[in-house]
Amino acid sequence: MKRVEQDEYTRYIRRKWLTLLALCALMLGTGLLSLSVGAASLPLSEILRVLTGGGAEISQTIILHVRLPRIATAMSVGIALAMAGCVMQNVLRNPLASASTLGISQGASFGAAVAIVYFQAGIQSGVVSGAAMMAANPYTVTLFAFVGGISTTILILLLSYRGGAVPATMILAGVAIGAMFTGATALVQYFADDVRVGSIVYWTFGNLGRPGWREIRILTMLNLAGFLYFMHNRWNYNAMESGSHTAKSLGVNVDLLILISMAVATLVSATAIAFVGTITFIGLIAPHIVRKFVGNDYRFLIPGSAFMGGAILLAADIASRTIQSPAVLPIGALTSFLGAPLFLYMIIRRGNLAK
Repeated sequence: MKRVEQDEYTRYIRRKWLTLLALCALMLGTGLLSLSVGAASLPLSEILRVLTGGGAEISQTIILHVRLPRIATAMSVGIALAMAGCVMQNVLRNPLASASTLGISQGASFGAAVAIVYFQAGIQSGVVSGAAMMAANPYTVTLFAFVGGISTTILILLLSYRGGAVPATMILAGVAIGAMFTGATALVQYFADDVRVGSIVYWTFGNLGRPGWREIRILTMLNLAGFLYFMHNRWNYNAMESGSHTAKSLGVNVDLLILISMAVATLVSATAIAFVGTITFIGLIAPHIVRKFVGNDYRFLIPGSAFMGGAILLAADIASRTIQSPAVLPIGALTSFLGAPLFLYMIIRRGNLAK
């Protein structure tokens, strides 16, 4: 009997690892597809020649200086938002928790608007061939966006500690806080001049072509640090699935876990948002899609959500560059337009995402 159970567990683990490999292959395959599509379509043979040091000069410019940084950004941002959403849904015991639904994106947007209007950060100095040129240090925007995002997180945590708020109340609080920050951003725009208003609007559209390799390295390092912390606590998150009381009985410091996890998730997601603008629904839908394949085992759910988040944002970027080529549609608007119906479909199919 024991041998049979061991064999079943081995097959269970093998299936989960195969699922992770499939999700990783999906993300990398979508990235490879993204290299070939756009205003100038490139065959796979030409892409391989460029990646191995050959190819035509125009192909090298398109792939190495335009598309490859954009793809790396999409992967990094998708991974960051999906990981953060996965952990937030666990520690807040709320299947609707993510950076966008909890008001963190709106808080980050408000922080970015304050930096742009009052600290001359991220001002768009002009438009050249449809791409805005950054005239100020983008890290000021990043800092203020993080402060705005973490402020939302602190308010939500204070609410949970004061009244023992149930998940439904906490998500409503996130909506209310998000609305407050949205109104505050509107007021900041109202008293700003046209140049700064234009900079704020352009920032909120979302643009995967904005970060350079320096920003991509920052996102990658933060993602790696966040991933290591989340995976270090994977068993604690599994314990949290049975409720905070059960987790405490198993020796988990629930209060500290929630505080640090939310801080790390907010740092990762707010930084990603600060570099590319508002990207919604990735952190919400990616973990729910992966749960259909790996369940609630956070040993596999965290990396699986990361791969799925990267793949979804890459697919959205492909759509943004091909639907009305050569024009590039705002990636933030596209993820909202595509993500909302998909999430509604998931709710209709399952009836209750919390099950």
